[in-house]
Amino acid sequence: MVIFPCFLRRTLVTKAGRWRSRFIDQVRIYVKGGGGGQGYPSHGGVGGRGGDIYVKASKEATMRDFKTKKRYSAGTGENSRIRALQGSKGSDVTIKVPLGICVTTDEGHNLGDLDQQGQEALVAKGGRGGCHSNNWSGEKGQRRNIKLILKLIADVGLVGFPNAGKSTLLKALSRSQPKIADYPFTTIRPQVGIIGYPDQRQISLADLPGLIEGAHMNYGMGHKFLRHVERTKLLLFMVDVHGFQLSDRHPFRSALETVMLLNQELELYKPELTSKPAILALNKMDMDNAEEYMQHTRQCIQDRNFASIPEELRAKSAIAFEDIIPVSAKEGLGMDLLKQRIRIVIDDYEEKLKEQDQKEKAGHG
Repeated sequence: MVIFPCFLRRTLVTKAGRWRSRFIDQVRIYVKGGGGGQGYPSHGGVGGRGGDIYVKASKEATMRDFKTKKRYSAGTGENSRIRALQGSKGSDVTIKVPLGICVTTDEGHNLGDLDQQGQEALVAKGGRGGCHSNNWSGEKGQRRNIKLILKLIADVGLVGFPNAGKSTLLKALSRSQPKIADYPFTTIRPQVGIIGYPDQRQISLADLPGLIEGAHMNYGMGHKFLRHVERTKLLLFMVDVHGFQLSDRHPFRSALETVMLLNQELELYKPELTSKPAILALNKMDMDNAEEYMQHTRQCIQDRNFASIPEELRAKSAIAFEDIIPVSAKEGLGMDLLKQRIRIVIDDYEEKLKEQDQKEKAGHG
């Protein structure tokens, strides 16, 4: 069973008077390990070590927990004394975080990836107690600022520009009931649904706030979106078969150009994302001329014929889609085939991971 973290949403008003929504998937907190207790030099007594601070993955934790509390301190080690020459260790502190947290220092050093229930990472060590080697004076604990970066855990990540129909598709494929409206930038917070199968198999599907051109440079939702794609097993591209235009101030992009732009955004953010298994869903097949546009787009991708794409829009490494499926999320067209292909591709991916893991274990044996 997959458990998903809760997100904290803020709605902001820009100077232009437009509403802009975002979700918080990163917080910065201060941690301080406990100081060591004082030694007792005349009797050789050793002070207790300061308490440590751990970050631990918990299904009950949410990002809201850090809205008010952002400073954590462990206990001080006990001083050595006549009746207890060995001072007791200071109390440890365990900070519970949602599953899917990456813990880093301000400098970007990774302290741990917490994807499983109960996984933990040591983020601040307590200081040594007073002893002969430090002149019987307890040492300060480790102090630092750390970042808790949430990377959504889902089997499938929906990738598409605004108004491609991702929220409608999520609703059609799963038991999710996302908020939907017929205008760009409608996804106001991450939506996660579960695709159920007759044999009780469940596959999680995440729809995230829409990408825009330049997301790799952190425009729009930028990195907030792209970092959540990293841990998915399958990328599901969702593209309007008729093409896409963000606004009157932006150029119109054909379906083929849209696919290549999405490919490019992933590549420029992190090149290895383009090697993930991917399926392309060409949406809005219930509308006029959809069949003609679909055939042209699919043929160009299958033949890897991108001559019509301007050089500046092309990705260096074009994604090799496992399948290209025409759908109408609104009318339910192609949903059964899409669900079937999602499962097959993910099952193959997981089988390859198992084989790779077994080979690695055999190599170390």
